[in-house]
Amino acid sequence: MFTRAIVRPPAPNFAEGLTTANLGAPSYERALEQHDAYCTALAQCGLTLTRLEPDPTYPDSTFVEDTAILTERCAVLTRPGGPSRTGEVASIRSVLTTFFSSLPAIHSPGTVDGGDVCEAGDHFFIGISERTNEAGARQLAELLGSINYTSSFVDILGVKGVLHLKSGLAYLGEGRLALIAAFANRTEFRDYDLVPLAPDEEYAANCMRVNDRVLLAAGYPKFERKLRELGYRTTALEMSEFQKMDGGLSCLSLRF
Repeated sequence: MFTRAIVRPPAPNFAEGLTTANLGAPSYERALEQHDAYCTALAQCGLTLTRLEPDPTYPDSTFVEDTAILTERCAVLTRPGGPSRTGEVASIRSVLTTFFSSLPAIHSPGTVDGGDVCEAGDHFFIGISERTNEAGARQLAELLGSINYTSSFVDILGVKGVLHLKSGLAYLGEGRLALIAAFANRTEFRDYDLVPLAPDEEYAANCMRVNDRVLLAAGYPKFERKLRELGYRTTALEMSEFQKMDGGLSCLSLRF
């Protein structure tokens, strides 16, 4: 059960952040509205929110998930793979000291983005991507192993349209993974019950199980219907402006 989340609204220069999406510039006003609705949904799931101030020094800083890995047993500060994002970790560190007594960190030459780390019960899938390198993945695996978590690497380099592992993968609980077609035949996931997404709905793979609900991006009816058939309660949220900046639902909060 999650009880808390850390969120940060987008700053006015949100559109200056990193993106490969080619979907046009986001509307700042609409992004604020969507972020507010996202926060409301988290609160409705029973989470107490820590709301950080927007940080225009780092246009991507609304994507707080990339700065830390939070588990029931520990927190790990990351080292984001985009050089312009490295400074985001310092402010997250100061917030997390309120909740965690120890904050080990990924160090150079390792890089890790939180969006590349998918927690599936006591196991962690760690994506090797343009943002998370093998050195960082090995550091994270060692830290997780020291507190009795297992982990495995998933090489997503070269998978078209996938920035982070969780761009195409989500753990739904009960041994079940939602994933895109490019991941469906990967041996790393063979022991799980797989919920594949239709090719025209793959953005919705970045969904979140939050206590008794699954939050997903609005506009993907086939996937939402499938989730409901499996017994999940769903909440669909507009994410268009964050999608333009390579972001998804999980990116916008640190949940613990």
